[in-house]
Amino acid sequence: MKFTLEHNDPKSAARAGTIATDHGTIQTPIFMPVGTAGTVKGVHTKDLREDTKAQIILGNTYHLFLRPGTDILKAAGGLHKFNGWDRPILTDSGGYQVYSLANQRKITEEGATFASHIDGTKHLFTPERVMDIQREIGADIIMAFDECPPYPSTYEYAKQSMQMTHRWLDRCFNRINETDPLYGYQQSLFPIIQGSTYEDLRNESAEFMAHITYTEGYPATVNHEAETKFAAEAAAKVAGECDFAPLVMGGEDFSYMLEGRPGAYILMGNGDGASVHPPDYNF
Repeated sequence: MKFTLEHNDPKSAARAGTIATDHGTIQTPIFMPVGTAGTVKGVHTKDLREDTKAQIILGNTYHLFLRPGTDILKAAGGLHKFNGWDRPILTDSGGYQVYSLANQRKITEEGATFASHIDGTKHLFTPERVMDIQREIGADIIMAFDECPPYPSTYEYAKQSMQMTHRWLDRCFNRINETDPLYGYQQSLFPIIQGSTYEDLRNESAEFMAHITYTEGYPATVNHEAETKFAAEAAAKVAGECDFAPLVMGGEDFSYMLEGRPGAYILMGNGDGASVHPPDYNF
């Protein structure tokens, strides 16, 4: 993802920019239709594209986690494939929905335990689990898991809540940095400023967010179907029929090549000999 500042209004703090994602460009500021459970109610996807001209829609992590569930979304290839939307998607973290379940949840340093509004089952949202869920949903923009303080809040409560949100953000970034996207495109993590209505706390929170280091890492290695078939047939002619190895996320620089042109990254058996990197490898 890349943000480009296009214009500053000289008479105010207003500004215009663009966010480039693998599913398209978003012009900011932007109106984002809300598709809580994966679809914008009462509006067909075709109308969202052609009439509303929506550049991005929002999905809700809490609701999508409960129904249809991440197993179904993963089987479909992510939310884009599930709902037929080919433009950017943002998912919120579910933090507000957990907050709204005031009588059915408990917040600790570990995370938030809550009861489903559908069937009463108990679940635990930790920063790490919420990152994993949003990876599985497949949003282009992933929101950090935060605690939403009630309004009004005392200064002390707002400060403690903000500090825990910061600690949770560190855990969110660590989890994102140690995991990979699942569907062949990049996902970016956005933090959330807290501090209730207290200006000094919100400034402190913004300063904290600005100094977080986020490493996106390599994109997923996604082979193209025709080239993969050609490579497999060519290998079979040389080495004979063989078992297919499971898919791997490896490939590093080759993953970037596959984004630019069709190709296939395959692993070939090496028996019990030396690994491929030592200088004594015998081709």
